[in-house]
Amino acid sequence: MKFNYDRLIPVLLGVLVFACGPADFDQTGASTFTSEGLESRIIKLSSDEFMGRKPFTEGEVKTLNYLEEEFKKLGLEPGNGDSYFQDVPLMQVTSQATESMLVKSPKGDFSLKGREDYVIWSPSMDANIDLNNEEVVFAGFGIVAPEYGWNDYEGLDVKDKIVLVLVNDPGFGTDSTEFFKGTTMTYYGRWTYKYEEAARQGAKGCLVIHNTIPAGYGFNVVQNSWNAAKLYLDRRNSEEKVCDVEGWVTLATARKFFEQAGKKDSELLAAARTPEFKGESLGIRLTTSITNEVTYDVSKNAIAMIKGSESPDEYVIYTAHWDHLGVGTAYDGDSIYNGALDNASGTAALLEIAAAFKSMKKKPKRSIVFLAVTAEEQGLLGSAYYAANPVFPISQTIANINMDGINPYGKMKDIVVVGNGQSDLEDLLAEVAKTKDMYTTVEPRPEQGIYFRSDHFNFAKVGIPALYTATGIDHFEKGKEYGSELQANYTQEYYHKPSDEYDPERWDLGGALDTIGLLFEVGNKLANEGIVPEWKANSEFKDKR
Repeated sequence: MKFNYDRLIPVLLGVLVFACGPADFDQTGASTFTSEGLESRIIKLSSDEFMGRKPFTEGEVKTLNYLEEEFKKLGLEPGNGDSYFQDVPLMQVTSQATESMLVKSPKGDFSLKGREDYVIWSPSMDANIDLNNEEVVFAGFGIVAPEYGWNDYEGLDVKDKIVLVLVNDPGFGTDSTEFFKGTTMTYYGRWTYKYEEAARQGAKGCLVIHNTIPAGYGFNVVQNSWNAAKLYLDRRNSEEKVCDVEGWVTLATARKFFEQAGKKDSELLAAARTPEFKGESLGIRLTTSITNEVTYDVSKNAIAMIKGSESPDEYVIYTAHWDHLGVGTAYDGDSIYNGALDNASGTAALLEIAAAFKSMKKKPKRSIVFLAVTAEEQGLLGSAYYAANPVFPISQTIANINMDGINPYGKMKDIVVVGNGQSDLEDLLAEVAKTKDMYTTVEPRPEQGIYFRSDHFNFAKVGIPALYTATGIDHFEKGKEYGSELQANYTQEYYHKPSDEYDPERWDLGGALDTIGLLFEVGNKLANEGIVPEWKANSEFKDKR
């Protein structure tokens, strides 16, 4: 059925008015939320029995069986025809790069050391990738952004060449939010975008210049990718373009490139921050090689729904990723990466919200979809596959609400909007938060581009307004400093470690229930009040709608 925008125009005009008062939680199902119910689901999903929930393991089988059982117990309809699953064909590419790279330059030849000076890999399905005296072209930030009047590739021939680009975007470090988004990273600043754009331009390879401050992490994080296996969507039946070689070089390596090319790096980097910048060949050529071992397998997204009573062909989609890291390097004798917060908590919240909607006296007017996606930890792959192969039409999907880590620290006065300034959904969240004596705030490190690092991002890329929140720091009893300490402690002691387990002595689910209640009520309003959220004027996704 064609999406009837004419019918929705009257409500669109009132999107930001929210004339209706807050829904009565007791009548909408939110009273079903309990600490015991949420806790039991988190404990189950993060137990050793589930082996860290990694795709292509027994842990995946156990997780999917559990989700299907819970969907059936709740009385949810299968979301994909008569099935609760969507197959996600994936491929694993294990790249082995040679240990050095030969560089030919106008000032003489020299060698670079792999992992120390650069990190490269190949997303190609080919077994052998050779860089044989390939030309290097500096393309500034590697960005094509018409809405900002910016095109680093204009007039630049990069076909079958190696593109060298800067990390982040030109707005980083500026005070003007009118210049891109200032310090807040746009999608154009993500290294994944730079590889995608270089491939669209016909480049053979793309190397991002690492810089710790604008990247948000040290080169040691990049080094973890050296000769490591990577998962991708299976491209055997796809026309998607990729570069043969992707990777990073250290800032010191890039400066050596510029010096050998007879360029002053300070002048070149400063010029790259201006719209008038023109990319150019550096007169440098690279030689190295990569061998690939490629294997193919199929993982699954789990999907259930409640069909709408009046507009069943319009959809609000809740998402959470069910996967984590499986079994790996042992810490203190424990090798199971249970992922209790990341993201057993979000998956448990998905089920709790589904139970709340199912308990409503009246069915929601629009359809509500509950989508637990695979392979988020491997690059947002499950949500990427869904966005490219949607079960429900993109044009008829009203919004996405994503849950990736639910507050384990107790009641907070605030909730963080990740990617502040993107869509009307954050205004709706702020309105709902007021009804619970809470307030919304912006993320503390917007330069890190967290908005582009969870599953909602793939919905945004195809134009669906997407909401993603994070735990606030304004602790209800102990204040902001205490809340900040809790989060810093999690990052240091638990994030992506076997220690991310459910501990009733450490966890306080009072705040989690508040978060779930907020996200439930946002979805309830979207489902029942005719609201059609839109992208804000300066969002890089508004033209996709």
